[in-house]
Amino acid sequence: MELVTIIVPVYNTSKYLNKCLDTLLAQTYENIEIILVDDGSTDNSLEICKSYAEKDKRIVVISKANGGSSSARNVGLDAAKGSYVGFVDSDDYVDGDFVSLMMEAIEKYDVPMAQISRDEINEDGTKRDDICTPPKEDYMISSKEQLRELLLHRGDCSYCTRITRKDLFDGLRFPEGKLNEDFYLMINMLPRIEKFIILPSQGYHVFYRLGSNSRSEDARNNFSRVFTDCVDNADYVMKVVEKSYPDLKKEALRFNLFQRLEYLLHIPIRQMTKSDNYYLSVVKYVRKHYFSQMLNPYLTFKNKIYLCLLGAAPRTVRVVHARLKGWDY
Repeated sequence: MELVTIIVPVYNTSKYLNKCLDTLLAQTYENIEIILVDDGSTDNSLEICKSYAEKDKRIVVISKANGGSSSARNVGLDAAKGSYVGFVDSDDYVDGDFVSLMMEAIEKYDVPMAQISRDEINEDGTKRDDICTPPKEDYMISSKEQLRELLLHRGDCSYCTRITRKDLFDGLRFPEGKLNEDFYLMINMLPRIEKFIILPSQGYHVFYRLGSNSRSEDARNNFSRVFTDCVDNADYVMKVVEKSYPDLKKEALRFNLFQRLEYLLHIPIRQMTKSDNYYLSVVKYVRKHYFSQMLNPYLTFKNKIYLCLLGAAPRTVRVVHARLKGWDY
């Protein structure tokens, strides 16, 4: 059995950490190394990690100054001894056959990566609608097809739902100080992969809680980091497509415009000023691509209407919308 390293970045998740670690220790695939990277927690998360390490020799604890999830993942990658690597967020949990199903698929199909399906669970225990529809049976996907699915917002780029051969990370790491980091790394790794397998089992369970990095209750104050990172990644993937996958250019343009639509729909109105150069560049891009967006087969009619209106008078449209909704802007 190949050694599989599971890396768990930990930051102030003491309320959820026990459940996460219990499900990892219950894996039917026993040849695992579990690296817990405490990212400068200020609660008792580090103490919980150490207590689990005392009970099971497969657990390694690393403590570091706070640097974000990507930084913690990268530290774990540097320390990993396994031939294969997986990631689990410390407030999520997994099924007992999470590792075994993917390792069996990697061997069966002779691929360097396997992806399991996931579901999302609310804080009250109810199941949310699936973001990514699980396949009905094992599904082999090429790297180009995976890129296309990501550009159409149908694919899963999370490294938490997959096990990856470690050498695919050689020279690649998660971008630090960014959100949407999995997408960036996936785009850079895909050229190294001919194909991989997607499994139908929803063996990874995302605990959807407000207050996590990308789901803050105070969306106004956390806006710029989330949505600007997504726009920057859209620009980056467009360059990749133009260089290596030119026949996916319409899908990439759709992705770029959609990410900018999300930006314009969420930016606080008070930031929509002539002194904000990033905001102005987003509006300029939308206006520049008016005709191509209207002809793009992958944008919905609703997408096109919103892009048209926001490109013409973004602040006015947002103010009118807020007034109609009775929102404070």
